[in-house]
Amino acid sequence: MAYLINPDECTNCGACEPECPVESISEKGDVRYIDPETCTSCGACADVCPVECIEAD
Repeated sequence: MAYLINPDECTNCGACEPECPVESISEKGDVRYIDPETCTSCGACADVCPVECIEAD
């Protein structure tokens, strides 16, 4: 089960990207995006998100 970022809530702060051990997070437009194909569902990104916009799918 991959994690997803809610684009309506993401502030593009970038806190999540360096926490991803498999580099599944990138900037897409004016928000961050998690590639569901490479996400290992570790939850490290969700733990550091200051606006809590990252959830398990």
